[in-house]
Amino acid sequence: MPLANPAPLWTATFTLLCVVQLLGYAQQAMLNPTVPLYITELGGSPFVVGLTISSFAATSVVARPFIGYWSDRWSECGVLGFGLMMLALSMVLCFFPFVTTVLLANALRGIGWAGVNAGGYALLARIAPEARRGEASGYYSGAQSTPTVLFPAIALWLLHAPFGGYNLVFSLMIALGLAGAAVCVLMARQVPIVRSHASQAPSNEPWWRQVITLSERGVLLPASLMFCNQLSFPALTSFIVLYARELGVGAIGSYFVVSGITSVLARPLLGRVCDRIGIGYSLIATFALQSAALILLVFSTNLAMILGAGVLYMIGMAIGGSATLIIAMNRATPERRGRFMASFSIAYPLGYGVGAFITGSAIDMVGYTWTYVLLALLGSSGLAVTILNWRNLE
Repeated sequence: MPLANPAPLWTATFTLLCVVQLLGYAQQAMLNPTVPLYITELGGSPFVVGLTISSFAATSVVARPFIGYWSDRWSECGVLGFGLMMLALSMVLCFFPFVTTVLLANALRGIGWAGVNAGGYALLARIAPEARRGEASGYYSGAQSTPTVLFPAIALWLLHAPFGGYNLVFSLMIALGLAGAAVCVLMARQVPIVRSHASQAPSNEPWWRQVITLSERGVLLPASLMFCNQLSFPALTSFIVLYARELGVGAIGSYFVVSGITSVLARPLLGRVCDRIGIGYSLIATFALQSAALILLVFSTNLAMILGAGVLYMIGMAIGGSATLIIAMNRATPERRGRFMASFSIAYPLGYGVGAFITGSAIDMVGYTWTYVLLALLGSSGLAVTILNWRNLE
């Protein structure tokens, strides 16, 4: 039964947290179409594009246990600010027009991305009212997806504008990271400094055992589901610009606008749907819609079909993102919230990085059409995980 007086959701902390995520994800949204084009202009192949994206994911995965431990021992806001500063500073390397420097920049960005996500999810789990976690995760992921409406299209427009180019796009990415770090400073004043006594209790374990742990109880299920949810995502964000060029489809910037609007509108609404229909049915809808979108891309011959695939895919992503985040927040204990959410959030870059590597390698070997068929088959593995763990989803 709904609470008569539900706890407030839109506090100052929650609002600023959403703003921080919007700024961090705006940088990522601009990077998604820019890196593939920049790498290929520098002479790289789709395989090199996949490798570059994977370097970002690899460092993000390795850094997250340390970031999570740091979040528990220090401050979620401090971790967020550090992450955004890393996002900004790493982009300086992209001003050097070499594939290796772009790869290194992306690897350093992965460390910053770990801070943005692990710190953000830990703070969200701390401040979201228990009875409104589905709604909170919907708005939170909506803030993350809002930049996908315009920022990829803005990046593509700036790349081809008479006054634009890659350096201008990279400069704007730096500015977004610095702005996010500044908001973190303001947000830190809103968050209570009181820490859980459990997090301050001395431990007999060595520090490295407290940081690097594979035994965060309950994290494997939501992480596995999120991994499956992210696996084909690079094909719909980074590689879609190369696929459109292969098909001879122009005005691909409109794809990012349409799919971004879909994601922004769907996430807050479908976050509430997860609370109503249950997590299991939400996940079935997620993976069914994603596979349908990938199959539609196989048969796409024009912009309208590509747009339709993007809409289907983003609806699926919206449902799956909220559902898996609810599972993770429900299982995170207060004294290890940072480490738990960091462990959970590893699934984001891991799924994205593995998906990017598979996509780039497959395109080089079998072409775009069979690559999207392969990704549709791989993505459906999420249905198997859902069904096998049906009783443990709530």
